[in-house]
Amino acid sequence: MARWNTIARGGAVLAAASLALAACSSGDSDADASASGGGSSEGGSTEALKIGTVLPLTGSLAFLGPPEVAGVDLAANEINDAGGVLGSPVEIIHGDSSDTQQANIAPQTASDLISDGVSAIVGAASSAVTLNFVDDVVAAEVVQVSPANTATALSGYDDFFFRTAPPDSVQGNALANLILDDGHTNVGLLVFNEDYGTGLRDVVKATVEEAGGTITYGNPGEEFDPAATNFTAEVEAVMATDPEAIVVIAFDQTKQIVPELLSAGMTSDMLYMTDGNTADYSGDFDPGAIQGAQGTIPGAQASDEFAMRLEEAYGEPLDSLAYGPESYDATMLIALAAVHAGATDGPSIQGSMAAVSGSTGGTECTGFEECAGLLEDGEEINYQAVSGVGPFNESNDPSAAFVGVYEFDENNTQSWVSEVFGEVPES
Repeated sequence: MARWNTIARGGAVLAAASLALAACSSGDSDADASASGGGSSEGGSTEALKIGTVLPLTGSLAFLGPPEVAGVDLAANEINDAGGVLGSPVEIIHGDSSDTQQANIAPQTASDLISDGVSAIVGAASSAVTLNFVDDVVAAEVVQVSPANTATALSGYDDFFFRTAPPDSVQGNALANLILDDGHTNVGLLVFNEDYGTGLRDVVKATVEEAGGTITYGNPGEEFDPAATNFTAEVEAVMATDPEAIVVIAFDQTKQIVPELLSAGMTSDMLYMTDGNTADYSGDFDPGAIQGAQGTIPGAQASDEFAMRLEEAYGEPLDSLAYGPESYDATMLIALAAVHAGATDGPSIQGSMAAVSGSTGGTECTGFEECAGLLEDGEEINYQAVSGVGPFNESNDPSAAFVGVYEFDENNTQSWVSEVFGEVPES
C-alpha cells in the first residue's frame, strides 16, 4: 500500500486546497489588502514594468539556468504579444547567480538590478544563494519570486519574498515515501551542510522514522562541507551502516560522490536523488552506472506543447525542463499582480500577488491575455499555474504542488515516470 502521508490525488483536491487556504501575511497592511481583493494604484508607478533575474548562468547549478531563463522569456514574450502590462512592454534584465562557491556574484547582480529600477526579481535557483542577497532585495521593496527555492527556512521569510516551488515539506515527504514504498526501511543519507540540504534531510528523516524506519547515517552532525572535494570518509561511513537505500542530497558534488559509492559496493537501484542533482549524467558516468536510480523534482510534468514553446523561447534544445514552468509562472504572477494593482512598483505588485494566485477564489484563467482581460473587466482571478502549484498561502509558499518522480536509464539520463500531489502543511 502506498504511504503518501500528505499526498492526495486529483484536480478536485487541488481546487479545494486552492479555495481553503488564505494567502495573506497576518498583520501586514499590504497583505491584508491583497486578501480582500487588494491592489491599489494610489501613489503607484505606471512606468514600464522591469523584471530582473538572478539565475544560474554559471557554476554548479548552471544546468538549471536554461529552462529557467526560457520560462521567464516565454512568459515575457506572451505578455508583450498581448499588449504588455498597463500598455507598455515588459522589460527583462537577465543576471547571473552562480552558486555558493562564488558567493559574491548573486548579491552584486541583485544590487545592479535594483539600481536599474526593477520592480521584481525572479530567482535564485539555490536557497542558499537566495539567502545571500534576499535581505537587500526586500529592503528595497522589490518583489522576489524564486522558481526553485525549497528550503523550509524561506517559508514566510518576508512579505516581499514568494516562491512558485513548494517547500521541502512536500518533496521530502514524497521522496521518503517513495523509498519506503520500494521496501527500504534502513536509509543512509549523504547531505551537505546548508539550508536546502539539512531542511530536506530533516523531512526525509521524520517521514522514515514515523513509518518505523531508521536513518543509519546522515543524522544531524553527520553532514559534509559543501566546499569539500574529497568524500571518501563520508562514503565509508555511510556504507559501514549497511543501508538498504542511500539518498544523496547535494549539487555538483554528486559527480564525485556517486562513483565512490558504486566502488564501495552500492548498487544503482539503492540510489535516490533530489531536485538539486536529478540531472543528466550521460557525459559523467559509464553507461548504465546509475540505471534504475531514482530522484524527485517538484513540479508537474510539462506538456510536449509547453516544452516546445520553452525551447522556442530559448532558441535551442533544452537538456532539462526543471523549473522552467515555475519560472514562467513567477513571471506571469508578477505581471498579473501589476495589472491587478494598476501599478508597476514593487509595493503595489506585492500587495496583489496573493490575490492573482487565487488565494481568495476568483475566475480560473490561463495565460496572460485571458487573465489580464478578466482583471480589466473588474473580475478577480485564480491563475492556473502551468507548474500545477496552488495559490500562495500565508507564508507566500504555494499551498499545494506536484512532485515528479524520475528514473535513470542505461544512458544515465533521467526520465519522468510519475507524479504525486501534495498539500503544503499549514504553518
